[in-house]
Amino acid sequence: MRAAFSNAIVKLAKNDPQVLLLTGDHGYALFDEFRKACPQQYINAGIAEQNMVGMAAGLAKAGFKPIVYGLSAFVPIRVLEQIKLDVAHDHLPVIFIGDGAGFVYSHLGTSHQSTEDIACARVIPNLSVYSPADAHELTACMEAAYQSHSAVYIRMGKSDRDEVHAAPLSPKTGDLLAIKQTPHSTLAFIATGSLSSTALALANTKYPKASVWSAPFIKPINSNQVIEICKQHQQIVTLEEHSVFGGLGSTIAEISSAHSPSHILRIGVEDRFSTHCGSYEYLLKEHGLDSNAIIQKIDRFLAQK
Repeated sequence: MRAAFSNAIVKLAKNDPQVLLLTGDHGYALFDEFRKACPQQYINAGIAEQNMVGMAAGLAKAGFKPIVYGLSAFVPIRVLEQIKLDVAHDHLPVIFIGDGAGFVYSHLGTSHQSTEDIACARVIPNLSVYSPADAHELTACMEAAYQSHSAVYIRMGKSDRDEVHAAPLSPKTGDLLAIKQTPHSTLAFIATGSLSSTALALANTKYPKASVWSAPFIKPINSNQVIEICKQHQQIVTLEEHSVFGGLGSTIAEISSAHSPSHILRIGVEDRFSTHCGSYEYLLKEHGLDSNAIIQKIDRFLAQK
């Protein structure tokens, strides 16, 4: 996914000299190709993320199209006030990239783990929230963000998870993407980010009758499509490497409760911090997001029928 991101920003900057990349002293090797191809469009703002967002706002007002990159624990979390007041309030077209969402920076502890970014970002007016699952979705999200006339936050999670799509995509902004549709299915998985590949793997093995949708767009989201999925299935399971509060699961539950009340299981990070540091796979297990723990949760949910 990171390679797709690098390719996307290089392509955008080559085609449009108004595209600028700002980084808070992160992403060195990631931006080697960008610095080589478009050196005059690269700004390292240093470890001063709040100033960087203010700089991006000023550049956007001057007609530039800034892309602001940082770790998701810092962009958007550390700079939320600046995003709200400097960018979103004035309806400025700034793209924010939060890399390493979820538990990617596992060994660095809670300060670098981001499981609240969707919840914080989606409540800010004029700020869209995208959460791609693989390289194809990332490329599509970057193009959609570039075409947008307002601010967009794109969260990037674990870069080496399995692909969920076999070919490039051209989705309509807000749409959920069907990655497995099973006729007469009563169970539907709706996943986003890194757990989309987990959902697909489980549907291909443990739950072969389940249908699977990936949600690269959290805000806006196609409410009518969500309502139809809820109407067509007796049970809905949402999966995300994010808090169960305020993320994809909350979004689906909010829409369902208003238009098509459904039996929904929200699988994500519970209301707690990590107890220990460790590998990425270890933290998924600690928080009950490994395959075995997810299967146990789904089985208990299905047994309630």
